[in-house]
Amino acid sequence: MSTPAKITCVEDFRQLAERRVPRMFYDYADSGSWTESTYRANEADFHKIKFRQRVAVDISKRSLRSSMIGIDVAMPVAIAPTGLTGMQHADGEILGAKAAERFGIPFTLSTMSICSIEDIAKHTSQPFWFQLYVMRDRDFMERLIDRAKAANCSALVLTLDLQVLGQRHKDIKNGLSTPPKPTLANLINLATKPRWCMNMLGTKRRSFGNIVGHAKGVSDLSSLSSWTAEQFDPALCWADIEWIKKRWGGKLVLKGIMDAQDARLAVESGADALIVSNHGGRQLDGAPSSISALPGIAQAVGKEIEVWMDGGIRSGQDVIRAVALGAKGTMVGRAFLYSLGAMGEAGVYRCLQMLANEMDVTMGFCGRTDIHDLDRSILLNPDVFD
Repeated sequence: MSTPAKITCVEDFRQLAERRVPRMFYDYADSGSWTESTYRANEADFHKIKFRQRVAVDISKRSLRSSMIGIDVAMPVAIAPTGLTGMQHADGEILGAKAAERFGIPFTLSTMSICSIEDIAKHTSQPFWFQLYVMRDRDFMERLIDRAKAANCSALVLTLDLQVLGQRHKDIKNGLSTPPKPTLANLINLATKPRWCMNMLGTKRRSFGNIVGHAKGVSDLSSLSSWTAEQFDPALCWADIEWIKKRWGGKLVLKGIMDAQDARLAVESGADALIVSNHGGRQLDGAPSSISALPGIAQAVGKEIEVWMDGGIRSGQDVIRAVALGAKGTMVGRAFLYSLGAMGEAGVYRCLQMLANEMDVTMGFCGRTDIHDLDRSILLNPDVFD
């Protein structure tokens, strides 16, 4: 039996999650759209970036502590918003939020989460972040924003790149649903996941907690399915961000920026941060990797807005690479989901420990002692994506 101490890297968590999580939910996390070329590039492109090793430098005192939109963080990493997290492990969002709080980094709850905003607020003592989609039902959106304010969320993360849904072949073939439909194939697969099934029997949270019972006309799974298919708004434009910012009144982060021109518009919108993100390769297949898009965007906006990135981070070394290329912060999604599916809250905490250790050691090898001192000079090929 694996224990957190025996896990040495994110890949170990991925392999364990693949064994423990039902196929349709593991595939939901571990897949991209169409040919998955962007999904693969997100991870592969990090390996093109090489470090400069420095020696005989006093690295006895090192610090990863930083801040993201004015919030002190143990390292420049936040847990990204991920849908259906509570299907990777029972009460998954609650467990992830608790692990993040214990470690000292932000947790972001997705609109399409299984546990609700109120669930997270009940089980944590520190403010968390809430991710919002722009939907046609503006009344529902306003109530979601108000619920996030009531739960003392300290930032709103607005996702801009899901006006239409990228075609995800594995989800279609698996007949993805929450909870899984009692088909013969699903029942056979679930029979091989006793740990997951036992945990799921112990919770009542098995559907979209932020939506069912809150959105008009959504009271059961059949109506939820049709509602979500109709709700994502292809008419989303920058004017929508203005009223969302006004309604919210707090820190606003824009997620899904992959172009320098859009980054400039993000600055003009008055947002506090932007996230260079291609939705984990789950939307526009054929788009560049997030890490390759980061330097141009960081250069385009300078210090006018905080620039973060997500997509493909599988180690603390990847975080160091992103910071060196201009990211003030990063977000991890799949690394979080793999560790959660594999070992629940203990897995997530162990994953964060690993990322921090990898960051700390790598920074030391590069002859630096403070995360704020990292820039392109720690890289052998700093212009690799220019």
